[in-house]
Order: sequence, then structure tokens, then C-alpha cells
Amino acid sequence: MKNSWFYNQNNQIVLELIKQPWAWYIAGPLLALVAIALLFFGKSFGVSATLRTTCAALGAGKKTSFFHYNWKADRWNILFVIGAIVGGMIASQFLMHPTVSVSPDTVQDLQKMGVQDVSGLAPADLFGWQALFSLKGMVVLVLGGFLIGFGARYAGGCTSGHAISGLSNLQLPSLIAVIGFFVGGLLMTHYLLPLILQL
Repeated sequence: MKNSWFYNQNNQIVLELIKQPWAWYIAGPLLALVAIALLFFGKSFGVSATLRTTCAALGAGKKTSFFHYNWKADRWNILFVIGAIVGGMIASQFLMHPTVSVSPDTVQDLQKMGVQDVSGLAPADLFGWQALFSLKGMVVLVLGGFLIGFGARYAGGCTSGHAISGLSNLQLPSLIAVIGFFVGGLLMTHYLLPLILQL
């Protein structure tokens, strides 16, 4: 009986730990361990590379030489992205802690720009289904998504690929790409986003 009580108490502690948002000093080192493990096993991490692997697995290599390669060596990347999607769904449905919210300063700035529904982590005014059929929603979701995909392909990788794997490998192109990501993010936040939100 005592062992059962101890087991239940430990389960409750672990569940509460998982439900809490993790501080940067816990999440950061865990991310570093992932990068070290990838370097050790000779793998290159990047989410955008999964699209190439998926297209190759579905037979796109018969039409385009870019997809004609041994995709089976990279199928771990597909499993990683599937795990990230499933993990995100589980976390949002069962583990999200009620204290996780958008910064009040960010809410205030968005409201000044005309975004009113900031009840979730992503403003419904910009990312809800109803927004997709407005000019603003088309620009943010469709054009923005296209530019992200094009940019990741043109830069030879996405933010995770360059910032995690590339910088871990001390690659100069990745350092240049990461600097570009930050500069682009600042320009978008301070200059382009206010203009888009006025549409």
C-alpha cells in the first residue's frame, strides 16, 4: 500500500513538472544536447529538409533530379517532424498550463495596430480560419507561408537548420543566415507588420 502511494505521488510530481513551462536554463541545455547528439551521429538537423525527404519518398525524384537521392538515409527527419506535430497537439490539448500567455506589452502593441483578439498564443485576427478569407489574412498566411518556404530553400535551410546545426558546425554561411533572420525579424516587426495590419 505504501509503495502504491509513493508511486502515485511520484506520477503526480512528474505530471505537474511536464505541465509547467520550462525555463530557458532547462530548455536551452536540452536543445544543446540534441545538437551535440546530431553532431555525434553525423546528422544535420533542419525542419525544411523534411519537405525534400517527403517529396522524394513520394516519388518526386522521377520528375525532378533535386528529389532523386537516397531519402531513406534521412527518414529520421520525417519521424522527428511527425513527433513534433504530435507532441505539440498533445501539449496543447492536455498539458498546457493556464499561466502560459502572451506578454502584456505585446498584447498592447498588437491592439494599437488593430489586432483585438489576442486571447491565445497566436492572435485569431491573424491566424484564425476567418482571417484566411480576408486580404490581410491572405497576405499573412498565404504570401507569408510562401516567402518562408522560398526563403528556407534559397538560404539552404531554415532557422533551426542554420541556427542549431550550422552554427554547431561553425559554418560561416549559417552565421550569415542567422544574422539575416534576426535583421529580417526586426524589420518585419517594426516596419512591415504595422503596414500589413492596416490592410
